[in-house]
Amino acid sequence: MNEKILILDFGSQYTQLIARRVRELNIYSEIVPYNKIPTFDDSIKAIILSGSPFSVKEENALHVDLDQIIGKKPVLGICYGAQYIANYYGGTVMRSSKREYGKAALSRRYNDDPFLNEVEVNSQIWMSHGDTIKQIPDGFELLAGTESIDVAAFKAEDGKFDAPVYGIQFHPEVTHSLDGKDILRNFLVNIAGCVGEWTPASFIEDTVQRLREKIGDEKVLMGLSGGVDSTVGATLLHRAIGDNLHCFFIDNGLLRKNEFEEVLDSYKGLGLNITGVDSKQRFWDELKGESDPEGKRKIIGRVFIEVFEEEASKLEGIEWLGQGTIYPDVIESVSVHGPSVTIKSHHNVGGLPDKLKLKIIEPLRMLFKDEVRKVGLELGLPKTLIGRHPFPGPGLGIRILGDITPEKVSMLQEADAIYINNLRKFGLYDQVWQAGTILLPVQSVGVMGDERTYEKTVALRAVNSMDGMTAEWSRLPHDFLATVSSEIINNVKGVNRVVYDISTKPPATIEWE
Repeated sequence: MNEKILILDFGSQYTQLIARRVRELNIYSEIVPYNKIPTFDDSIKAIILSGSPFSVKEENALHVDLDQIIGKKPVLGICYGAQYIANYYGGTVMRSSKREYGKAALSRRYNDDPFLNEVEVNSQIWMSHGDTIKQIPDGFELLAGTESIDVAAFKAEDGKFDAPVYGIQFHPEVTHSLDGKDILRNFLVNIAGCVGEWTPASFIEDTVQRLREKIGDEKVLMGLSGGVDSTVGATLLHRAIGDNLHCFFIDNGLLRKNEFEEVLDSYKGLGLNITGVDSKQRFWDELKGESDPEGKRKIIGRVFIEVFEEEASKLEGIEWLGQGTIYPDVIESVSVHGPSVTIKSHHNVGGLPDKLKLKIIEPLRMLFKDEVRKVGLELGLPKTLIGRHPFPGPGLGIRILGDITPEKVSMLQEADAIYINNLRKFGLYDQVWQAGTILLPVQSVGVMGDERTYEKTVALRAVNSMDGMTAEWSRLPHDFLATVSSEIINNVKGVNRVVYDISTKPPATIEWE
């Protein structure tokens, strides 16, 4: 990487958004815990200090030695980061009499500065803080304020440090700050001198080269799921090492209708060296009678590892295990407040590295989901593969509430196929981030012809999201829902009722289990 922005994470809910906004400017960014600052090199062009749920005035405030940072590279403090800078150098930071949260306007401009180029007076910004900078330190100057606070933006006077320092008490990374992206661009380009050459094409070129250097002539094993992450990851590895990449696609009996055959065909069309493994009955036998969601997940994960291990033992000379880990998994695996937490097992094929004694290779570990899709398109992968909705690692196993039987799987596959096919037919599939059908352990009375029925219910779920961290239920047209409901009830034996889930995340999750 020729250019890198380090984002020191103090635990803000918006830290990932800062990284995303920087990358949208074609500048590579990395999030690191505030207490694990790496050694600076020439590739690091600037440092951003994130917000935090903590107060700089609390005993348990998160502390960083600013002398390691200030003057070394250009620095931008956002919210807590700005308050920390002000407090560290002798300014006055106090608890606000009320929490300053919501929309505000940059109504006062004290100074013209490249940092605020093309940002109009009264530009809308988003506040979210409990502390307020009442007085900036000596050697700093005010840039802007709002009606309620004097200090919305400030900077170190020219020459005070060997590199520029800026602070803002609002969040430019959220969409409610209408000129927020311009402010970040001004800091990164006008102040830090970034060029912005990090693109999908440059990522592919750099990654393929690094994979070749790291792996050499050794062989890589990778389990594919049919999803975007594993597909793009495998394609990058294949471009780097060719048929030294060996892939498995395991049918766990919990895939969507015809998915095993369709995905295998698409992978072979991409030239991947792949083996399909039909293990449906084995998974169903192991899952028999288990209705606890976590119990099902553990069984599915364990049996997957067993099948994968058996298939891997048939190959010789494997040194590496390829995984489709992406950046949100990496970020969530590191806590800024203490020890690391564990990535969910179905993200990284939990347990396989230890079982197989293999080294790990993760081509996508620094990409967000939307960036993975862009890289996939740049690689020339079919839009039908790149545009696939996310699908849970345990598959339909966590969309069948209660115990799992082959009959229930077949029933859900049929209902789900009707739902997904109609999303495509109505032109709605690409407008939805994720959709799926859930089979409920509920029976209700219905009437078909002159007969009374007592059959099962399925729920339709569709959400819109950027990365799955939060999600809004999708406002699907009523005529579409009516069509899907009618087709399912008329064609799926055993179902007489269809409901639509209108829960957001949070408090609900996207999946039901």
